[in-house]
Amino acid sequence: MTATESERLQFMQDMQAALSQTPKLISPKYFYDQAGSALFDRICELPEYYPTRTELSILQTHAEDISKYMGENADIIEFGAGSLTKIRYLLHAAIKPSRYVPMDISGPHLHAASAELQTEFVNLQILPLVADYTNQWHLPSSLPGTGKRVAFFPGSTIGNFSPAQAHTFFQNCAEHLRGGALLLGIDLIKSPAVLHAAYNDSQEVTAAFNLNLLTRANRELGCDFNLTQFAHSAFYNAPLQRIEMHLLSLKSQTVHLNAQAYTFAQGETLHTEYSHKFTIAGVQQAARLAGLQAGSFWTDQQQYFSLLWLNIPHKQETPS
Repeated sequence: MTATESERLQFMQDMQAALSQTPKLISPKYFYDQAGSALFDRICELPEYYPTRTELSILQTHAEDISKYMGENADIIEFGAGSLTKIRYLLHAAIKPSRYVPMDISGPHLHAASAELQTEFVNLQILPLVADYTNQWHLPSSLPGTGKRVAFFPGSTIGNFSPAQAHTFFQNCAEHLRGGALLLGIDLIKSPAVLHAAYNDSQEVTAAFNLNLLTRANRELGCDFNLTQFAHSAFYNAPLQRIEMHLLSLKSQTVHLNAQAYTFAQGETLHTEYSHKFTIAGVQQAARLAGLQAGSFWTDQQQYFSLLWLNIPHKQETPS
């Protein structure tokens, strides 16, 4: 079975499970086919979508300081690397990095971005890794004479995880990055109005991004979603401190997958993403519970976003 066939089978199984349960819920990782990745790049440039430009401003301001924590000859890994925009600030500031391993679920997008980055950093070994970092993952062996392993996980993508999934992710980092560190981007709790605008942009690019999941399901799985009968819905769930994105059924309808019929009531949704918002202290505590150690952190002037440095000891200790 090829990787593509395996991925399609997993997508089908996950979509079947999503459509069979109440409430209906599917992983946001399925947003990122080639079209979805391109749409997300457009989202990052929208005036309402503050996370990307805010995180970039933090990197631009503090990259040199961060590079001192990375040390010489760092083996740099990036989870959810996407278009490789943010890593450029760290690579320019880094002290003789030994290698860069960008990891992403969207293979064509990752390889194209990596090839472009290689022209800018001709002496850097770039090893793109198509992988799903939301599950168990494995890294290539360290190169001889390299410094610490530093993983970069920007974009507050960890906000797409449930608390249990975030704990598992931190545990995986503790296992695979011993003696290294995790540089983690987190979106901080802020005004609901700012959050609402960021996920309901006036150009409706986020809506197209959300609905593209159904387009992908129709194309890859043979579903028959009628995109005119679903609408983008995004709102801030204050008690759970998270943005939720849904695809809202505009009428009672039936969709088909693999010869099975699945019904949607009018107003029922397919929950496609949540994005938790955080406090710095809360994330540091969650990381400690998985064996990581809180270090420095950097924020923007508005306190919208933060980058956290989390150290990973060589020997794991039982968290207190």
